[in-house]
Amino acid sequence: MARKWIKRLGLTILFLPVILIIAVVAFEIFGMSMNHRSTDRQTTDMQTNLKNEVSDIKILDVYSETGNISGTGNHVECLSVITFSTEMKESEVRDRMSKYYTFDGWDCYINKIDENFYSFYQSTSAPFPNNLEGH
Repeated sequence: MARKWIKRLGLTILFLPVILIIAVVAFEIFGMSMNHRSTDRQTTDMQTNLKNEVSDIKILDVYSETGNISGTGNHVECLSVITFSTEMKESEVRDRMSKYYTFDGWDCYINKIDENFYSFYQSTSAPFPNNLEGH
C-alpha cells in the first residue's frame, strides 16, 4: 500500500511541471483572445458612436491592431483607427464625440487629413496588458 502511494506521489511530481506549463500557456491564449475581443469591441463602439452622432458620415477605412503598438516596454494595447468623410467641421465632430471619449491628443484624437476627410484614432490599454503579445 505504501508503494502505491509513493508511486502516485512520484508521478504527480513528475507531471506537475507539465501541468503548470499547460496552465500558463492556456492563460496566455485566453488573455490574447480577450485582448483581441476588446480591440474589436472598441472599434465597433467607435463606428457606432460616429454613425449615431454624424448624420452624413461615410466610413472609408477601419483599422484595428492588438499588441505592443508604441514599441516601448512590455505591454499590450488596443488600437483602432477609422477614416471617414463628412461635411461637418472637425471641431463639431470632436464636440459630438466628446460625450463618449476624452480627447487628449495622444491616445485619443480626431485628425483632419484633407478637406472633409478625417481619421479617428484611439489607443487604450488591453485587459491583459502583460500578455505575451506585448513582448
